[in-house]
Amino acid sequence: MVALLGRNGAGKSTLFLHFNGIHIPKSGEIYIDGEKLEYDKESLFKARQKIGIVFQNPDNQLFAPTVEEDVAFGPMNLGLPIEEVEQRVKDSLEKVGMAGFEKKSPHHLSGGQKKRVAIAGILAMKPELMILDEPTSGLDPKGASHILKLLYELNQEGMTIVISTHDVDLVPVYSSEIHLISDGEIIAEGKPNEVFSDVDTIRSADLRLPRMAHLAEILEKEDNVDFGGDYPLTIGQARRRFLDLLEN
Repeated sequence: MVALLGRNGAGKSTLFLHFNGIHIPKSGEIYIDGEKLEYDKESLFKARQKIGIVFQNPDNQLFAPTVEEDVAFGPMNLGLPIEEVEQRVKDSLEKVGMAGFEKKSPHHLSGGQKKRVAIAGILAMKPELMILDEPTSGLDPKGASHILKLLYELNQEGMTIVISTHDVDLVPVYSSEIHLISDGEIIAEGKPNEVFSDVDTIRSADLRLPRMAHLAEILEKEDNVDFGGDYPLTIGQARRRFLDLLEN
């Protein structure tokens, strides 16, 4: 699971909309599995089968009168037999925990439910890679946790997940790789501990350290607790580090 981390306005959404041809770059090129993305109908159709994008606001993605019609839209456009479409809709809604909502209007659902239906619509296309723009935006903590648990499970089943976010506390928990973006440019990349160890770069991008790392930084500066600059990023990491310090 890869995170594109940056403040609001850093360029995350703009970059994502290039990944399957929604935006056409003014300069540069997009390559998918080593193949240059062209912008004819056939090439875009092929790209969008491989890469599915879930928008930050699900209301920009949901448009059909019922949930099942919305989720069926993509597979129908693939020209699949109706039996296959129905099975994909059923499987996708079960996967996201929305079975039983087939006849509901998507616009009458909660924010978290809308997000799940939007994800189901992408799952029904069976892409190799799913891109989600601020997947927890606008959700309460419980709703955000449910979405992240779902994405973690999909990732464990083999789907590549790319998320954009400015939530520095979320990233170390779920992401194995971070690309830090600022003013439209990638300024750092690597594993979470590598990226967050460069405190100056994080702050130059108008972000902060994760809460646990910030606490460790304060303890190191004000109480002479030596972390060697390697700050814990999650509660689990902090617990282990503090226990080690107590034992030593």
